[in-house]
Amino acid sequence: MGAAISSSTMEQVMKVLIIDDEARITRGVQKYFEQAGFETVPAFDGPTGLARARSEKPDLIVLDLMLPGMDGLEVCRTLRRESNVPIIMLTARVEETDQLMGLEIGADDYITKPFSPRMLVARARAVLRRNQLAQPQEATEAYRFGDVVFNVGARECLLKGQPVALTPTEFEILLTLIRARGRVLNRTQLLEATSLGYYDGFERTVDVHIHNLRRKLEADPSNPRYIRTVFGAGYRFTENPESE
Repeated sequence: MGAAISSSTMEQVMKVLIIDDEARITRGVQKYFEQAGFETVPAFDGPTGLARARSEKPDLIVLDLMLPGMDGLEVCRTLRRESNVPIIMLTARVEETDQLMGLEIGADDYITKPFSPRMLVARARAVLRRNQLAQPQEATEAYRFGDVVFNVGARECLLKGQPVALTPTEFEILLTLIRARGRVLNRTQLLEATSLGYYDGFERTVDVHIHNLRRKLEADPSNPRYIRTVFGAGYRFTENPESE
């Protein structure tokens, strides 16, 4: 498919599954990804995309929202029950609620059509960077709070001993908050810390990821113990909420 890339960019050829029913867009996106050194796999409808996600085990999925057979939201929901593979959602819908819905169900990023293929590749690299294997200095880094164990080196989060499926973006936001525990981080700081800050200043995405983290980790998401909102300022991770 694509030529091997140099070790200065990535250590191995990454595989990208592109699910979009518009063949012209799919072929164009494939071209840019392959020129950047990625291997690509196309799919032109929802059921085929889901099947290829299962059989091809891609490193990243580019997923159109409007698909025949099964729409992108349902494909995303199904994948999130099975895998933490990074997903970038493509949508022609410009309404904020539609864009946020994709993030709510587990997409890591979204791009509205029309879009620049070069920007898509750049965003894909950013998402993949967040999903790379932990750096050596993180190998033994782990945290415990309440019933949650957060193991950075293993890229693992456990709640009462059971694995919690976090997207790469959720993982990085939680790690950033934990490392800054006790300090308030605003939305811009969280965006920048997770390689999200360079695009269109859409700070509302942070709120969606925080909402998802609370839903997955907090006993009562509406009254969180650990990930606290500091109104007008941002968010703070509280390691020992009982002491406050």
